[in-house]
Amino acid sequence: MTAQKEILLNAFTMNCVGHINHGLWTHSRDSSQDYTRLSHWIDLARTLEAGLFDAVFIADIVGVYDVYGASIDLTARESIQLPVNDPTLLVPAMAAVTTHLGFGVTVNTAVEHPYTFARRFSTLDHLTGGRIGWNIVTGYLDSAARAVGRDAMAEHDERYDRADDYLDFLYGLWEASWDEGAVRRDKAARLYTDPRGLHEIRHEGPYYQGRGYHLSEPSPQRTPVLFQAGTSGRGQRFAARHAECVFISASDPEAARRTSRQLREAVVAAGRRPDDIRIFVGLSVVTGGSDAEAQERLADYLAHANPEAGLAHFAAGSGIDFSAYGLDDEIAYGPTNAIQSTTAAARRKGLTKRQLLDGLKLGGRYPLIVGSGDRVAEEMIRWIDEGEIDGFNLTRTVVPECWHDFTRHVVPALQSRGRYKTAYGEGTLRRRLFGAEDSLPTRHAGAAAHLAARAERRDAKPSHSPIEVA
Repeated sequence: MTAQKEILLNAFTMNCVGHINHGLWTHSRDSSQDYTRLSHWIDLARTLEAGLFDAVFIADIVGVYDVYGASIDLTARESIQLPVNDPTLLVPAMAAVTTHLGFGVTVNTAVEHPYTFARRFSTLDHLTGGRIGWNIVTGYLDSAARAVGRDAMAEHDERYDRADDYLDFLYGLWEASWDEGAVRRDKAARLYTDPRGLHEIRHEGPYYQGRGYHLSEPSPQRTPVLFQAGTSGRGQRFAARHAECVFISASDPEAARRTSRQLREAVVAAGRRPDDIRIFVGLSVVTGGSDAEAQERLADYLAHANPEAGLAHFAAGSGIDFSAYGLDDEIAYGPTNAIQSTTAAARRKGLTKRQLLDGLKLGGRYPLIVGSGDRVAEEMIRWIDEGEIDGFNLTRTVVPECWHDFTRHVVPALQSRGRYKTAYGEGTLRRRLFGAEDSLPTRHAGAAAHLAARAERRDAKPSHSPIEVA
């Protein structure tokens, strides 16, 4: 008999007031406005570790949502991911009060150079003891491009081409610049690093160039766990080569299964194994001690949610200004330069503005499960088994009670069914997610860079790849 899959779980949040389920910041019990206080994040970290969450997944954007109504009016009034602070700075404080909780942090490849980025994430991997992951995003907001001096974002597929080059540069730094054993820490010999084990990386790619030594000594994972959200055709090819954890959107288990199978087929085509990736679906949960209590919670939350704010968020992701349409007008879901997968389901179903707003009752677009801990657990298990996924990015509703409610009601129900851990495993985030080594598997493109660099040094032959090792 095949062992039942143990559910993986990330808390999905952002260093801002309004993240996914918009409008709930107005609830009297919501503390999202305390996002600028370190105590807010320390309390969250402790709560999530008590609930045995695998990681906190911290989203981020650079730029503002200005597509809806061609302005930021609603964005500002409802705090639709504005203001938003840097996510990486939260990690050391949250790591200091936890032992096992992982951290998946979003950083946009379009707005900073890979050389300095590599050091920041090596530092975070050191400080967390190997609990850091990077959510790779290529950007989709023209407002972000304008803010850093460009006219607009690059075309969709070109953004992934640039990201491929970005990752190749990073693999050279993380995987090939420092040999295993180069760090000696020998006080008597006055030898901290054996210079023979330190190598200059020369990257001459189509988009990024650089020559230098990685500034950080090898961290517990070397390369952070690589998260990615992107299920367009080009996004899937990128995921097949680089991603270890893929975040997908799906309206139901059947849709999740279709996307999961496509992703795993692409991973195999890239020379990896189907289980070399973990697939997560975005999900909202409202729960309580009984189904009736959960429904009361939902009614309370709906009174504060703002579907129009959710539509403004969706407008930015799709590149469509829905404010220009009447409630029942036919919407032109044409190709845009934003997130291609965002509009796919809406296009297939021909959704009107009225229908979109109805699907955004809680202020967000992710599937919603409402009920007792037992009911929620059974539905989550159905998603895992029928959707062929590995876990969920659980969105926040009213903070912090949503995390406490889930831990109190749903976690025990999952555990009693043998579908959720009762204790953390040991080791780095990668080891706990995959049950393997701390570093990238040899099948991964990043590990290939490491192995190729070692072979080049051994054979003293010139490199035929963009990464050269001096």
